[in-house]
Amino acid sequence: MTEGNNSSVGLQNRSLTDLDRFSSLEDIDVTADGTPILRVFICVVYSVVCAVGLVGNLLVLFFIRVKQERKKSRINFFVLNLAVTDFQFVLTLPFWAVDTALDFSWPFGDAMCKIISSVTVMNMYASVFFLTAMSVTRYWSVASSLKDRTRQKSCSAKWISVVLWVSATIATAPTSIFSTVTNVAGEKLCLLKFPDGQYWLAVYHLQKIIFAFVLPMAIVSVSYIMLLRFIRNRSMKTNTKRTSQVTKSVTIVVLSFFLCWMPNHAITFWGVLVKLNAVHWDKSYYIVHTYVFPVTVCLAHANSCLNPVIYCLMREEFRKKLKDLLYALKQTVTMMQFCLLWFLLSMCCCIPGKLSLNVKRNRPDSHH
Repeated sequence: MTEGNNSSVGLQNRSLTDLDRFSSLEDIDVTADGTPILRVFICVVYSVVCAVGLVGNLLVLFFIRVKQERKKSRINFFVLNLAVTDFQFVLTLPFWAVDTALDFSWPFGDAMCKIISSVTVMNMYASVFFLTAMSVTRYWSVASSLKDRTRQKSCSAKWISVVLWVSATIATAPTSIFSTVTNVAGEKLCLLKFPDGQYWLAVYHLQKIIFAFVLPMAIVSVSYIMLLRFIRNRSMKTNTKRTSQVTKSVTIVVLSFFLCWMPNHAITFWGVLVKLNAVHWDKSYYIVHTYVFPVTVCLAHANSCLNPVIYCLMREEFRKKLKDLLYALKQTVTMMQFCLLWFLLSMCCCIPGKLSLNVKRNRPDSHH
């Protein structure tokens, strides 16, 4: 695609030129691209999120499955599923990084377009659903802390997880069906193509905003507000430090969820209004979607590497496990360094001896 220069006149010319190249609002909504600097920035962010997300979520899986086998709880089961969804999600980022580096030209074929798009969307839904389930579970577990129902909790957590995964799969169905590689302005792009383009694409994005942000955000907010009220009423006079810690934790959780996803869904909602002709489409929409929207996508993707930090490393038990693991790794590295040093010293000591022995063997006898 054509590149713009840094001047405002160049930006206007580029915008107007690019607008003429697309056949519909649907094409512009998907294929608008930014400057090379922006594409490099997106690729770097995707790479960092992928690396941090892989390590962070693998640590969560290790701590919960290996280190806490005896301590099973509903919240840990949801954290485990959340780590699985985020782990699968970050595995798709290298594909999107390549797509971005190639100016949003999809090089992997139609089948991979459907697979990667479906995995991305399904794990986006699953991640949000499990975050919501965890907020409800935290309130419910505190409110009913006097009752011991370990077996029922474990069983119900499994069934709830099944329902959430099935719901995420159903919500992903339109993506699996209508994702395809389409030739736009001479380039192959991986995008959604509905039979009645603008209207059904608007409906698709609208339901995604409602079920992946508005409803989960409302449930998360209500659950944590009720949790804070419950804790303050019960422990204000006895444990103010504990109340302060919970308040801080809840604030971080809600703000991270809101700040990571709100900008992306806000611009998406603007696009919905444009497609439904409720708002006029103009150059400002194109510029925002070209230069701001990709950054909001990066911010939303960053949530996948923030979740392990928020839901695990903020908990004292997981921090202790991480310290123990790092200490064990340090001891292992130290031992390997010692062994390597010993081996090198041994080689250094043996070589002079071998050399002197060879010299003696090769030296002629004195009587010859």
